[in-house]
Amino acid sequence: MRAFNEEKILLAHGSGGKLGHDLVEKGFVPAFDNPLLSKLDDSAVFEARGRLAFTTDSYIVTPIFFPGGDIGKLAVCGTVNDLAMSGAVPLYLSLSFIIEEGFLLSDLGKIVNSIKDAAEEAGVKIITGDTKVVNKGSVDKLFINTAGVGVVPHGVEISGSNAKPGDTLILSGPPGHHGIAVMSEREGLKFATQVKSDCAPLNRLVAEMLEVSGDIHCLRDPTRGGLATTLNEFAAQSGVGILIYEDWIPVRDEVQAACEMLGFDPLYVANEGRLVAAVAPDDAEKVLKQMRQNKYGTEAAIIGDVREEHPGKVVMRTRLGASRIVDMLVGELLPRIC
Repeated sequence: MRAFNEEKILLAHGSGGKLGHDLVEKGFVPAFDNPLLSKLDDSAVFEARGRLAFTTDSYIVTPIFFPGGDIGKLAVCGTVNDLAMSGAVPLYLSLSFIIEEGFLLSDLGKIVNSIKDAAEEAGVKIITGDTKVVNKGSVDKLFINTAGVGVVPHGVEISGSNAKPGDTLILSGPPGHHGIAVMSEREGLKFATQVKSDCAPLNRLVAEMLEVSGDIHCLRDPTRGGLATTLNEFAAQSGVGILIYEDWIPVRDEVQAACEMLGFDPLYVANEGRLVAAVAPDDAEKVLKQMRQNKYGTEAAIIGDVREEHPGKVVMRTRLGASRIVDMLVGELLPRIC
């Protein structure tokens, strides 16, 4: 972004004139350059064969920079992960920026670099996009809208409605880090150990899981609403019961301590680099072993299983041996988290 004389975004950057073209051609295209994008047509034309997965999302996190990431990294990882949770191989992303007048070009440059790095790690290409600049106060700094396209390999059938009694539930790592990282930065909270967001692209982890098992029935990244809400979605969509064990859920001490101080339950705190899988019991151990060989699954753990009993409900066996219902989140635990 150093190619500009201005330090901040001006309304003229959204006018469609010279400043707007300069923003796109100097600020975005060099970072995301590829043959499909560089044509700068009104739409990208590409070939795809087989079943396609398509998703869209919008990102309005505040603050836009937080420990472990920023809104740009979040936008790429969130979209890539939504595709991966259907078993798709993510290919292409679109990005649309809604930028507040006065936004620092240096901050936009940092976010563009984060997007570039995250896209390269995930192996996806940014092939189209849009930029709008709005009056100061009409938007909070920067919003990003995305869309993503991926190809679903032959034979892969993954859905939240596919959980079967007997399936083993696997969580890819400790929950709650993203929500606590964003909240601590927002509120200026300091902990003995800094909690960083788990924001990460999980498509390669999913691909490795599928290499060792054709019996992965459900996948989901537990973002807003956290692990508890995702498990309730599985139970409702599949018409099954779910039993989890408090002792088996690998909550880290620093997240547990932060949640206790803030009055949160880590089961409901947002994640951006974790997944939950429902796997046929005969394949659970080999899937778990494979997950632990990936840097985003080193702390993967079995947390429970799918039951015929109490369909549509999630039950947790506590450390004391009692059982309690784990409901879906009601209301907004942490607003503006993704």
